[in-house]
Amino acid sequence: MDHEKLMVYRGLMGVAEEVAKRVTRWPRGYGYLGDQLRRAVVSVVLTLAEGNAKRSSSAERRRFFEMSLGSIAEVGASLDLACVFGLIKRTEQESLKSRLRLASVQVRALP
Repeated sequence: MDHEKLMVYRGLMGVAEEVAKRVTRWPRGYGYLGDQLRRAVVSVVLTLAEGNAKRSSSAERRRFFEMSLGSIAEVGASLDLACVFGLIKRTEQESLKSRLRLASVQVRALP
């Protein structure tokens, strides 16, 4: 599939893998945030893949990429909350958010 060739896709899959590892270790009572974070990271990856497949209309393709950017922001905000709640370390938050910033730049650069 074409989306698998995108560097941004591979990077976001790495973020998704890291999120999945961390969320499973969270204590009871934070399931709502873990679920939201998982949904947001899933949305980023799937919307990016779907947008990349939209070859017939550049406007529609761009719309999907814009939705991906919104989901990237949601993942970042969820990581901020996880850090504030003591669920992830500041260094983990900063590392993941750095990868999200790079993904944002890469998504904006897609044709």
